[in-house]
Amino acid sequence: MFPRVFSIAFLVCVSMTLQAACLCPRENERSEAAILPNAPAPLTAALSDQAPSERAADPLSRTDEQNEKSGSQDQPSPASARNAGYISGTVTDTNGDMVPGATITLLGPEPKDRRSATSSETGAFQFDAIQPGVPYHITIEARDLEGWKSEPIVLQAGQYFYLKDIKMKVPDLVTSVTVYATQEQIATQQVELETKQRVFGFIPNFYVTYDPNPVPLTTKLKFKLAFKSDTDFMTFVGVAFISAIYQAGDIPDYGQGWDAYAKRMGAGYADTTTDVFFGGAIYPWLFRQDPRYFYKGTGTVKSRILHAMSSPYVCKGDNGKTQPNYSSMGGDLTSGAISNLYYPESNRGAGLVFEGFAITTGVRTVNGLLQEFLIRKLTPSARAKY
Repeated sequence: MFPRVFSIAFLVCVSMTLQAACLCPRENERSEAAILPNAPAPLTAALSDQAPSERAADPLSRTDEQNEKSGSQDQPSPASARNAGYISGTVTDTNGDMVPGATITLLGPEPKDRRSATSSETGAFQFDAIQPGVPYHITIEARDLEGWKSEPIVLQAGQYFYLKDIKMKVPDLVTSVTVYATQEQIATQQVELETKQRVFGFIPNFYVTYDPNPVPLTTKLKFKLAFKSDTDFMTFVGVAFISAIYQAGDIPDYGQGWDAYAKRMGAGYADTTTDVFFGGAIYPWLFRQDPRYFYKGTGTVKSRILHAMSSPYVCKGDNGKTQPNYSSMGGDLTSGAISNLYYPESNRGAGLVFEGFAITTGVRTVNGLLQEFLIRKLTPSARAKY
């Protein structure tokens, strides 16, 4: 039986094909200790001809013992220079954008260890001459962003330490303005963002919400989302791709040739249209259910797997409660029943309808797992915003 959900099947095929590339090991960022080059040998001068009083007045003529006794701190010793460390980093916000002009403060155990710097146009900063074995903190302040403070940093002798994961948040006071919008306005904005979600920037990924606090869709928005998905150019490409695969397998029984391929294209697009509108708009309107996949993204791996695999069978109602997914399952069965009107006689019947339902449900299960663990990473707009 011809699967009913071409857009989902196309997304799964492409995502699984490229998943191996995404799982290639990448070089981890490292903050390894880099021992500074040896400092030059200390400059000494033997001024034996000078009078003792003159030698005492001249720092260059003092012995190490005299310097230590006098407590001279004019110049760091070569050993101290070799042991000094560095701390550097890049200031970004939660969207990954660089934050120039931020004030970075280095706090040591003593007042003399306090220093400040300003991040560059690329958000970069650096502190040198850091004492080893001493705990330091880094604090960062930037306009319109919450302050940031590091955990204690203790360097080894000569270590170059790169401070990672500096992500400054927008203050709650700024984000809280959204509470003044109506639920319909918030839902409309969410759907607008969802219709811009595309895997690799071009494959539609509309029926998933990554928002941690999604609001129910209105009837109008459910039909708008279905129409947008059904008429998207890549939906036609997906149908053409799957039709070519089934042309090679000679299913359904349309035969071969361009006429047969055109029939498979027509049948495939009809299957997609009936499934999208019945499963994504008509039944969600009747049963008051949300047709989208709700990305979990948190919790244990086991809990996320169970959440993804249950998505074809349970959904969230417009009242926010979990319900049996009558919309999705009903849409698949309705689409299969309607296909009996235009499939060849050899590809009709209740048995084939339920066979197609089982195939489509399996596709939805795999799609849920990919949505939970992979697809968000491959969707630029979702990766940047959430």
